[in-house]
Amino acid sequence: MRAVSVKWKNGTGPDDCCFRMFLGRLDKTLIRSYYITDFRCPNRGVILVTRNFRHICVDPNLFWVQSVIKRLDEKI
Repeated sequence: MRAVSVKWKNGTGPDDCCFRMFLGRLDKTLIRSYYITDFRCPNRGVILVTRNFRHICVDPNLFWVQSVIKRLDEKI
């Protein structure tokens, strides 16, 4: 598993953008939280944060990603 978010540090751009998406499927029990990339990023993405605090970019249109987001939102 590899984190593929990139931090921009120019002061005016977004903090996190996804340039490559993780193509596999993650076990939902390994995911502690998520956040959506900034609207200024060139690609729309969701960054999943694992229990080990790894940040993994995934495609928000995938069914399993939407299922994970729904599950996490229901926990709040």
